Amino acid sequence: MNSHATSHRGTGPEPHPFAGARPTTDGTARRTLLRTALTGAAALGAGLGATSTATAAPTAPPRPGTPDEALRELAAGNRRWRTYRERHPHENPAIRRTLATSQHPFAVVLGCIDSRVPPELVFDQGLGDLMTVRTAGEVLDEAVLGSVAYGVLELGIPLVVVLGHQSCGAVRAAVAAEQSGEHLPAHMQYLVDQIRPAIDHGQEADARIDATVSANVRLVRSRLAAEPELAGRIATGKLAIVGARYELTTQAVNRLA
Repeated sequence: MNSHATSHRGTGPEPHPFAGARPTTDGTARRTLLRTALTGAAALGAGLGATSTATAAPTAPPRPGTPDEALRELAAGNRRWRTYRERHPHENPAIRRTLATSQHPFAVVLGCIDSRVPPELVFDQGLGDLMTVRTAGEVLDEAVLGSVAYGVLELGIPLVVVLGHQSCGAVRAAVAAEQSGEHLPAHMQYLVDQIRPAIDHGQEADARIDATVSANVRLVRSRLAAEPELAGRIATGKLAIVGARYELTTQAVNRLA
């Protein structure tokens, strides 16, 4: 992924911002039980579909195992996407059979629900490569936090990317609601309330929305990185949590400092 050169997007590599305690052992037995149950369910599914003809097990593709390797893979995929050289990898029959019994994604992408920013496409990744969580404005709640934690703690994923994007409608709505004092209907007010602390009051009009997109990514990223068990993995180098934004006009993903 590229690095932004503008002042509100930052430049250069992003250091790990938290050095929290190592993960505790609380919940280890519970996670072991969950793994056992999931493994047993996968084996049962494979057994139900077995035939009398023996076939060689398909080989899974190499998986990035470190934060840096995962970042390089995503950067390479985005280069293919924005230059119209997509590969749409890992979709062949052999890979599909492999994924019927196990999965080994190498990154969690927390992105927006915007239909123009599907992570598997903008990073040119395939089946089993990414675990994606999508909410309007990348807003966090307990379900999102639990989903990200599952990917990191249970599947050993080494990278979490918080992916905002240019012209985010949720951010625009939050800025407009703050200015007008309007209360949004149904559950949309929750989104506004969560994005509100990121609003950049040093900018005006469209510049405020654009700056808030980046500020909101940084805010969500910092909240994730402050989660004790995630912070512990960051401190040991097993995990990186980075912020990035997708530019609709260039199709480029740029990392935020």
